[in-house]
Amino acid sequence: MFSNLIGVVDTSPEMLALFVGFGLVVGLLFGFFGMGGSFLVTPALLMLGYPASVAVGSGMAFVFGTAVIATLKHHDLGQVDYKLGAIMIAGTTVGIEVGRASVFYLEALGLADGIISVVYVFLLGGIGLMITREALSNDSDGGIDHDAAADEDLSEYEIPDIAKRIQETVRIPPMVTLRGDVHVSAWVITAVAFSTGVLSGFLGVGGGFIRMPAMIYAIGVPTPVAVGTDLFEIVFSGGIGSYLYGQSGGVDLGIVAPLLFGSALGARIGSAATAVVDADDIKVYFGGMLLAGSVAVGIGEIGTYLGNETLETLGLVLVIGAAVVVAAAIVFTTLRSLRASRGRVSATVD
Repeated sequence: MFSNLIGVVDTSPEMLALFVGFGLVVGLLFGFFGMGGSFLVTPALLMLGYPASVAVGSGMAFVFGTAVIATLKHHDLGQVDYKLGAIMIAGTTVGIEVGRASVFYLEALGLADGIISVVYVFLLGGIGLMITREALSNDSDGGIDHDAAADEDLSEYEIPDIAKRIQETVRIPPMVTLRGDVHVSAWVITAVAFSTGVLSGFLGVGGGFIRMPAMIYAIGVPTPVAVGTDLFEIVFSGGIGSYLYGQSGGVDLGIVAPLLFGSALGARIGSAATAVVDADDIKVYFGGMLLAGSVAVGIGEIGTYLGNETLETLGLVLVIGAAVVVAAAIVFTTLRSLRASRGRVSATVD
């Protein structure tokens, strides 16, 4: 069944080192944001000359493995809401099928590629701008009490205004209580899950960059819980996708094994950082990542349209470069927050 799960011995030491390093960066982003796998890995593998089926299948297997590692860490931190995750998985599954059907319909009309590319660029850019502006304009400390987070009491998180209005307006039973003392109609969760599933199926991506902000701004769950729960969902979607691609020989262990080796450390660092870094800092980094992705995808699509390989390469370099910069910023901010926390503890003891 998995006849093509080979390739480790065919990979040069240089490529192994590259994959391990890339896995470390992507794993860190994955654990911190609850997304970032296929968005970075698949284009990179295509750029390296791997067939599309292997790039997508191996990228999905990597996403699955990294999501398992990161979800376990978020579980330890009390940042996975399994009730929310179960409802989201059900709604997202239906939405993905609707999104896929829409793609086939547009393909029949010859409009799919152009429309999907435009939607992708504007969606990344729009979400990135909204999150970054909201986080930068927040006069508070980000709505997060780190002592409360450490005690697994998430009730001190400040619910965004959009989510508050939705919760006050839509009171259709059954009502669900989520982590962070969030009370919301199950129908709101289902609607958000279905909508993000449609976009995920339409764009052909995992959908973490859509679901994570949707859980924050539409449902109102705390940022770390949104990240952890999104990863819990990706375990299921990535597992199913990996199995299907593996059956047709689309998963190459020569790619997946070194990527996972690097991400095993990166995902745990990124997951742990969500309990230390201010919530608004998480949003700023996430928004900046999406804005960079929007510009990079736009440049790449223009290059494809014009047949200009230089622009296509530039788009990929921008995405990978932004990932490295954001990962470095996360590590720096985490270390700074830990030093500040230790300083406060020392001052209290004195």
